[in-house]
Amino acid sequence: MSSNVPITIAHGDGIGPEIMDATLRIIDAAGARLELDEIVVGEPVYLRGFTSGIEDESWESLRRTKVFLKAPITTPQGGGFKSMNVTIRKALGLYANVRPAVAYDPFVATKHPGMDVVIVRENEEDLYAGIEHRPTAGVTQSLKLISRSGSERICRYAFEYARRFGRSKVTCFTKDNIMKMSDGLFHRVFDEVAADYPEFENEHWIVDIGMAKLADTPEAFDVIVTPNLYGDILSDIAAQIAGSVGLGGSANVGAECAMFEAIHGSAPRRAGQNLANPSGLLHGAILMLVHIGQGQVAARVRDAWLATIEDGVHTYDMYTERSARQVGTREFADAVIERIGRRPRRFSPSQFGSPEEVAAPVVAAAARPSKQLVGVDVFVDLEGVAPGELADRVKPLGQGFELTVIDNRGLKVWPGDSSDAIVSDHWRCRFERDPASHAEIAQLLARLAAADVDFVSAANLYTYDGKPGFSLAQGQ
Repeated sequence: MSSNVPITIAHGDGIGPEIMDATLRIIDAAGARLELDEIVVGEPVYLRGFTSGIEDESWESLRRTKVFLKAPITTPQGGGFKSMNVTIRKALGLYANVRPAVAYDPFVATKHPGMDVVIVRENEEDLYAGIEHRPTAGVTQSLKLISRSGSERICRYAFEYARRFGRSKVTCFTKDNIMKMSDGLFHRVFDEVAADYPEFENEHWIVDIGMAKLADTPEAFDVIVTPNLYGDILSDIAAQIAGSVGLGGSANVGAECAMFEAIHGSAPRRAGQNLANPSGLLHGAILMLVHIGQGQVAARVRDAWLATIEDGVHTYDMYTERSARQVGTREFADAVIERIGRRPRRFSPSQFGSPEEVAAPVVAAAARPSKQLVGVDVFVDLEGVAPGELADRVKPLGQGFELTVIDNRGLKVWPGDSSDAIVSDHWRCRFERDPASHAEIAQLLARLAAADVDFVSAANLYTYDGKPGFSLAQGQ
């Protein structure tokens, strides 16, 4: 018999300890070969003053085992506390978030009985970089970061996943009709990667109508790959329309490490009452067992779970007039354990194939384009001023730079009539000069400072192989 596989576990907060106990009992009874190393993360660690929610010795365990089964955690309310999930995903390079959304009709209510969709979400970039500022009293901003390498890595992972698990189509969701540069890059990279996988159907949807189509006709989709924020929203929607967010498991996968969890949160109001459904974390554990090469154990666990819900043994959140018996967390785990070795009657028996993992995507280094500095966007904090007044104030300070446009929250307000525009205290003044230098831009900023213009930030403007690396203002 193969030796036990070391994994790190965390019982979490809220309902976490109860559903982790149930999950571990089930997979142990099914024959999982594991060596457990328990760590404490989340609320107790936050309250001890660690704003990341995780301590150094826990990192040592994660880097040693490279596999993390984590129950939900609670992040304390108020500022200063960073998402532990996001921190772990980025620190361990867990770039791919995989969330299957499967219907279990008629035992779990759903309007889409045949739904079987997998969301592959980019896990490290986008607005989840968490880089935010309050540049003026009336405006906050978040920085959306999309890289070519990150986009290629997740798109290749989606196609490799489809290949590994016998899927037929990969769909990309973005909003590149609005964010033409950031989401546009993700879409272009998807098209480039898709050309390397001609055996799969591929398509692209604008994310809003794509989500609407998924909610109405999920059978039109198979594997969906998308940037971070859309994937977070989409995977919860997909899980809910399949039946329940409470049933969804999640895999966070990197080149070396992986983390497995439930989609749902810690539900502190249900804690300690023997009510919580452990199925979400159990499905995360099934994904983990497949990942570590114990696919046969994963199949036994899933088949026993299917047999349990077929027999109408349900927790409160699944219980309907069709159910045979309502049970608590412990009793549900007992019922699944009793059925280990049984195969479902209505559903197809589970098959997870060979232990090989999804191939790690190989991302080639892109050729570096020719880069030229051609100006600077200067963001100014100023209240109670007309756009023309601001232009008259800053234009003479250009001295070799041309003031080409002023916008407010992205809308061009100068030159031209902007009397109908609603403006904030956050203005962008675009100064262009081709070519420009860093020294010249520094001198321009110094002149603005000397004139008591409160600039809050500046962003250099570049061309790449002669093409602008910056967007126009709306209306420009």
